[in-house]
Amino acid sequence: MKLSARSLVTPLAALLMSATTLTGCAQAGGWNGKGSGVGLAAPAKKDIAMQLVSSAENSTLDWKAQYKYIEDIGDGRGYTAGIIGFCSGTGDLLRVVERYARSRPGNALERFLPALREVRGSDAHTGLGGLFTRAWAEAADDARFREAQDAERDASYFDPAVRRAKEDGLGALGQFAYYDAYVMHGEADADGTTGFRTIRRQALDHARSPADGGDETAYLDAFLDARVAAIREEPSHSDTSRVETAQRVFLRNGNLSLDPPLVWKVYGDRYEIKRS
Repeated sequence: MKLSARSLVTPLAALLMSATTLTGCAQAGGWNGKGSGVGLAAPAKKDIAMQLVSSAENSTLDWKAQYKYIEDIGDGRGYTAGIIGFCSGTGDLLRVVERYARSRPGNALERFLPALREVRGSDAHTGLGGLFTRAWAEAADDARFREAQDAERDASYFDPAVRRAKEDGLGALGQFAYYDAYVMHGEADADGTTGFRTIRRQALDHARSPADGGDETAYLDAFLDARVAAIREEPSHSDTSRVETAQRVFLRNGNLSLDPPLVWKVYGDRYEIKRS
């Protein structure tokens, strides 16, 4: 797995990010008519969103193969695992295991819950180690474990991002831009990081949202500018290709509905989603 910009967050920032509680989806339509169409929550669009994120987080479009993924990538967040990189240090990995325990009592991961609670806020592996990583990978064969990952992704990242984008009058591309920002930056600022809410506020300082009568393309351009600035503010971030050679490309092509075919690059690697 290539280290993504999200995976390279500074340790202190990443740990403080865990204190933020992230808090979502009908057809979206741009208020100026440009963003009309099927929203990101439609199954085909959501699958596109997952492939786009996976290209940046895991250097592959095969996002469904990532349920079993787990390793410590040395970013100060402990274990990074699953379909969007849940982390033991920030607490969302713990929430996945808690969901799984409620759905499948007595599963092989449940016994690690005390240790996961202890290591939250650190990069420690105490009480985890190889037994835990093997149990995580093996659990990926269980549909209920995959459902637990899906549910945590939706509750903490996808649903709030799409809901906020719809309120701002954005179509599928804008909804994805918000979701990707949630995944990488979290909702709120932490020490040394700029969260989604600040990125959005900075964008609104330069352009009105479609819901406020603004032009959708102009607003998204401002949002992506703010997003790039947020990435570059963090010392361990340097690569902005998930924005500049992906989302910005779709925007400049006028593809506000995020319709395939889609061609983009991340870290210099080329990806394509063909028209079905």
